[in-house]
Parts: sequence; C-alpha cells; structure tokens
Amino acid sequence: MSLNQAIRILIVEDHAGLATNLFEFFDERRYILDFAADGLTALHLVATNDYDVIILDVMLPGLSGFEICQRIRRDMHCSTPVIVMTSKDQLQDKEEGFSVGADDYLVKPFNLRELQLRVDALYRRKAGFSRVPHIRAPGICFDPGTFVVSTDDGERLELSGTAARIFEGLITAYPGVVSYAEIQSTVWGEREVDMNTLRTHVYSLRKLLQDSFHYPMIKTMHGRGYRLLAQNKSD
Repeated sequence: MSLNQAIRILIVEDHAGLATNLFEFFDERRYILDFAADGLTALHLVATNDYDVIILDVMLPGLSGFEICQRIRRDMHCSTPVIVMTSKDQLQDKEEGFSVGADDYLVKPFNLRELQLRVDALYRRKAGFSRVPHIRAPGICFDPGTFVVSTDDGERLELSGTAARIFEGLITAYPGVVSYAEIQSTVWGEREVDMNTLRTHVYSLRKLLQDSFHYPMIKTMHGRGYRLLAQNKSD
C-alpha cells in the first residue's frame, strides 16, 4: 500500500447535513468516499469493498454504530481502522466504543480538520504495518500486517488497530516493561491522551486476550506500565 494512493473511506452517518459537509471537505483527489445512512447498508459495503478507514456515527436508525463496529470485528473479521464520531462523551460511552473494536473516538461537534488528521494517521499506521515482519515471544506470534495474534496451540485472534499497536509494543519489548509514556507515544503520537483512556484500551485488550487464549497475557506493573506474559508463564 502506497502512502501516495487515494485513501478510501466509508462514512456511516444518517445526518444529511453532516454527511454533505464531510463529502465537501475531503478532497476527491486524495480521498475516495462511500456513504451509508444506516447499519445494514454499512455492513453490506464493508463486506463487498476494501476501505482504508471507516468513519462511524453511533446514533443511527436500526443498528447503532457500536453494534455495527462489533459485527465488523466479530462476524466479518475486518481489521479496517474505525473512527467513532458521536455526541456521547461520557467515559463509559468511550469504554463501550473501544471495547467493540473502535480505534479512535471523536466527540461531536468537532473540527473537520481534526477528523482529517486522525484519518490520515490511521491510514499511515495501517500502511506501515504491512511491511513489518512477524514478531515473536515464547509461544506467541504477532503478524503486524494482519493484526493477528496466534499461539503455538493454533489459537488465533485478530485485533483492531489501536489494540494491535498496543500489543505490538508489548510483544516487541518482551520480556521488558512498556511504560505508560511509551504506549501513549506509540499509539497516539503527540496527541495528548488521559490515563483513563489508555487504561481503558489496555483493559479491553487484556480481556480480549484472556477470552481467546485463556490465560492472563498482560501484567500490570504498578507505577511503571505493562508487560507481556509468554504462554504458560505467569511471573
């Protein structure tokens, strides 16, 4: 994937005015946009097209944006980065969004330039991952191109973008500790993120790994950060 290619975006938004603003803002020479006003249309488009980024409203007719994101990850096994945009700004709302597989969470109203910057950042990270070789720890393998974590037992889990970046940092540092600052820098760059958001992401990732591989794969090192535990090791 070349960083000079047009970025293909699916916008899922039932508010016609906002959808129009997005279409007018994103330069057609650099971005190719598809549009869905409801969940079923969005799922059909995701199933039949390859997108670089999905911009997903939460309050939609029929299926909510959270339900759509969950189906994209769980049922369709799609790792395309998802930006959730919503007026729901409580921590529990953000936790729900990240837990169903969202990579970014943007609260309305927002500046369209900020949305563009986030789209570009997710695209760059997705493009860069495809060139990175597999990373291994005892009993565990991570493929940065597909975001798939696998074990020597043959179990597999496909992560979403933000979870994949956190996991890549952990497995790359194994058996060392990844500090809070290192996670923030790796995942969000220079964008300031509060500690609750970081912990929510790590909590969601830890639960996904626990449910899939049946052992606590991430250990909290209080006051320092986190470290990956290799398979069949708990120290």
